[in-house]
Amino acid sequence: MARRNTAHPFAAYAWLAEAGWVFAMHSAQLWANPAKATARLAALGAEKQKAFAEGSMKASLATLRGAKPNSIVNAAMAPARVRVRANAKKLRKG
Repeated sequence: MARRNTAHPFAAYAWLAEAGWVFAMHSAQLWANPAKATARLAALGAEKQKAFAEGSMKASLATLRGAKPNSIVNAAMAPARVRVRANAKKLRKG
């Protein structure tokens, strides 16, 4: 018998909503303090570049190991999900 996927059916949508919220909050902070916007935008860009490079490597390794497609996607997205969750937590604290 095939194993059922026990993940929440709306988990991906919840993550997208959280990512959108983080983006909106960062945009508001940049708008409120334009003097620091250049440095902050560079830091945000570097953070995304690092997360996607790490995800790419994890997905490649999962592919080479013969993982199933959904496992490969999860490996690719894991670093971005971690960063979004950390940014959301930091933004909520203030």
